Amino acid sequence: MNSITCPAPAKLNLMLHITGQRENGYHELQTVFQFIDFSDELEFKLRNDNRLFRHCENFTVPENEDIIIRAAKLLQETITGKNSGQKKNLGADIYLQKNIPMGAGLGGGSSDAATTLVALNILWKMRFSIDELAEIGLALGADVPVFVRGFAAFAEGVGEKLTPFSPPENWYLVLIPPVHVSTKEIFLNSELTRDCSTIKICDLSRREWQNVCTPVVLKNYPLVLQAFELIGKYSKACMSGTGASVFASFDTKVQAEDVLQQIRKNPAVSEVMGSWISFVAKGLNQSPLHHFLESQSRV
Repeated sequence: MNSITCPAPAKLNLMLHITGQRENGYHELQTVFQFIDFSDELEFKLRNDNRLFRHCENFTVPENEDIIIRAAKLLQETITGKNSGQKKNLGADIYLQKNIPMGAGLGGGSSDAATTLVALNILWKMRFSIDELAEIGLALGADVPVFVRGFAAFAEGVGEKLTPFSPPENWYLVLIPPVHVSTKEIFLNSELTRDCSTIKICDLSRREWQNVCTPVVLKNYPLVLQAFELIGKYSKACMSGTGASVFASFDTKVQAEDVLQQIRKNPAVSEVMGSWISFVAKGLNQSPLHHFLESQSRV
């Protein structure tokens, strides 16, 4: 195999509690991750050297700072350290089609990193297990392991302790205003609730789900507030992660699409909606990345 093309799906945080803060500043979280069928796409082409190149149009992140290249380099360093006496040609041209906006709370960067680890593990014939790849990915970010493992999950710790969980695979209407929400800024905000009571996974069905970051984000980002109010007229509005994406759940695709069309036709917001990202997506308890790889293995 000389090339492989894989999806890097977005995720939603269906709830988010903060139960404490560690001495190192990291927050103790409880959250539910679910994938949606809205993805970046990455193509990896094998190079017969150790060089890595990222190719992407209209992407402002410098190549040497991109988490995709960082993930690939980390995999190179890991296999080199594991087999220090073995010479390998671990190079790749990586072509990114970027669809998931940055700073939206949809995990686009973490998903790109996870897809890079999983795909290059195959392309470079490394034979790392999923557990090993998840451990490698944790060094890149707390959300990376959930994308590596590929199942919807109840997450704890800093987001790395994952228990498989299967929420309903609903349809979601997602609105993303053109604003980049700084996760660091939100987690440093003095008004953020950090003392939620710890809940057990068996209690999730008996508790109302909420995202404790929502009040802080809505207070400081007027466009996110506007998106929240727009969706809230039709269904319960929720925010993923620290935003800026706002979503609502529907039983059917038709219901979600009807509401999206009503919002787009609203004279009061039709002008601003042209600069927003809006779409309807299906909730998925298995990552499209792993579904794709399983289908390829059967060919």
